[in-house]
Amino acid sequence: MKARPIILIEDDADDKDILEEVITELKLPNSVIWFKNCIDAMQYLQTTEDQPFIIVCDINLPLQNGMEFKRQIDGNLEMRRRSIPFVFYSTSDSQKLVNEAYMQFTVQGFFKKEYDFEKIKSHMRIMMEYWAVCRHPNT
Repeated sequence: MKARPIILIEDDADDKDILEEVITELKLPNSVIWFKNCIDAMQYLQTTEDQPFIIVCDINLPLQNGMEFKRQIDGNLEMRRRSIPFVFYSTSDSQKLVNEAYMQFTVQGFFKKEYDFEKIKSHMRIMMEYWAVCRHPNT
């Protein structure tokens, strides 16, 4: 069975490169589909036949922020039925944002973006291993 893609929504190319390097080092079979903004990501999600493995999304993004994007997903019955795990990965990690993410949306995680390669690797390992074994509607 073909590994499902990881959807990465990140406007910083350096952060994207680091996450791709982490995924390579972790020997994950998943490809990474990168979007610089949520509008392009939504267009992809609405037109693809693929069932993504996970969406990893920054909060501070151009055109539409990650919270607005998640609100759009949650408000779309077809998107909710797809049950794609959604995790915020952001430098913005105030308790107010964390509370909003969990109390207003159906997020499955909120991780603070780290700048230490080994910490980033640890976070990504945790995310990917968890969703690889977790039962949910699209497994």
